[in-house]
Amino acid sequence: MSEVKLYLGDCLEIMKSIPDKSVDAVITDPPYGIGIASNPFRQKFDKQEWDNAPASKEMIDEIMRVSKHQIIWGGNYFDLRPSKGFIVWDKKQGEDFSSAMCELAWCSMQKPAKMFSYSARYAREHPTQKPLDLMKFCIAFLPDEVITILDPFMGSGTTGVACVQTGRNFIGIEIDEGYFKIAEKRIHDAQQQMRLTL
Repeated sequence: MSEVKLYLGDCLEIMKSIPDKSVDAVITDPPYGIGIASNPFRQKFDKQEWDNAPASKEMIDEIMRVSKHQIIWGGNYFDLRPSKGFIVWDKKQGEDFSSAMCELAWCSMQKPAKMFSYSARYAREHPTQKPLDLMKFCIAFLPDEVITILDPFMGSGTTGVACVQTGRNFIGIEIDEGYFKIAEKRIHDAQQQMRLTL
C-alpha cells in the first residue's frame, strides 16, 4: 500500500526541510502566471491570487534540489535548461483557437518527446486540474526505480490519486485549505478503493 504524506502550507518553506535528492521524482503543475479567466472551460472558477504570478525561481530551484527527476507542466514558461524531454498533452479540441490545443511538460529525463491525447472536456474540482490518466502517463514516463513522488503544488490531488493507483508513495503540498481538503478526500478515497481490491 502506498505511503502518503500531505502538508497544508507554503511549498517553499516545506521543501526547505527536505534533504537534497531525497525524493525520487517531482510531478507538478505550478502556476504559470498567465491567468485562467481567458479559458472558457474554467470560467466557473473564481480568480485566484496564485494565478497572478508564476512560481518563483526559488521554488523551481528547490524542486530541482530535493528531487532526482522532474516532470514540470508549463515548463516552457520557466527558464528550464537544458531541454531533455517533453510530454505533450493534446487536448483534442480540434481547431479551437480560443484556447490552448495542447500543454507541455518539461522532463529532466533524456527521452524522446511523448504525446498523450485526452479531451480537455472533463469534470474538475480545480481550475488547472489535469486528467488522472495523464498523471498516470507521467508516472509511466519516469524511471522504473522511482518509488516516492512529490507534488509541491498539489491542487485537488490528482497526482496523489495516480500515485496511489500505481503503487507509488506520495508527498503532497498545497497552500489553499479548500483545495487541500478536496485532495485529502480524493486521495483517501483512492486508498480505500485500493484496499478493497487487495
